[in-house]
Amino acid sequence: MEIEKQPFWSISDLSDEFGLSQRAIRFYENKGLLTPRRLGANRVYNYQDKARLKLILRGKRLGFSLDDIREFIALYDVALDPDQQEQLHYLLKMVQSRLQQLKKQQEDLIATISELGSIEQECLFHINQAGQARKPAP
Repeated sequence: MEIEKQPFWSISDLSDEFGLSQRAIRFYENKGLLTPRRLGANRVYNYQDKARLKLILRGKRLGFSLDDIREFIALYDVALDPDQQEQLHYLLKMVQSRLQQLKKQQEDLIATISELGSIEQECLFHINQAGQARKPAP
């Protein structure tokens, strides 16, 4: 049987290695992102499953949706594109879109931080003014 010839991991092995709960791994299975084999009642994960989990976690860390990740993984699995051009173009499109979103968020954060800094300074000024007005004259 092929599964016996290659290394495999249990759900607890992957859970420990990636710092995930087993529930999270099962969630990715339910979403169709992972498809482990079964050995009796146990889930068995191979190199491909482990690589997929790495891609899922990286995609999540970079802010991609599970649908985006699923699409990317589907392209990764297609053997019709040996140069992976379709996958690379899709990834480039996703990355450019995400970069655009993050740059906009960065601009918004910079503006918000600046505005909050101004409000903070105004508050401190008025607090200091009120404190000086309360001091008795010498």
